[in-house]
Amino acid sequence: MWLDRWIILWFVRQEDKAKVRKVKVISSEECVPKHKLLVMDMWFKATKSCRRKFEPRVHVWKLKEEKTCEEYRCMVGDKVQEANWKGLCVNDHWQQMNGIMTETAQDVCGMTKGPRRHKEIWWWNEEVAEAVREKKIKYGKWKRENTKEAVWI
Repeated sequence: MWLDRWIILWFVRQEDKAKVRKVKVISSEECVPKHKLLVMDMWFKATKSCRRKFEPRVHVWKLKEEKTCEEYRCMVGDKVQEANWKGLCVNDHWQQMNGIMTETAQDVCGMTKGPRRHKEIWWWNEEVAEAVREKKIKYGKWKRENTKEAVWI
């Protein structure tokens, strides 16, 4: 029957139609009665991920220290008493309280200055550092002398 060679439904988004390269119908395989298996090759270009811009963060982990935590509580308490709370709806109360807490945390704890320069390496210890130092010394000696004997030292 001539309908066996036709592709009745083929769902591809409009912007992805240009990415389709080869389309094959495998006639020996039936997925469902009267439906044939459709195989297609699509070509996608790998996109570069853009670097995230650094956003400064509040040093909230400093609030674990007792002195810093007490200072934060006192400052928040003072600002809450000074604030005008009358005539505000619940959302406005929340926004004002959020602003007070965030601003106080920035004042007491401080902000990060930039992205991390060096990530912590858990496997680096004195033994590894010593091995690297020795290797650098041997490499320098080999580079200066450029002989086979310097390699085996």
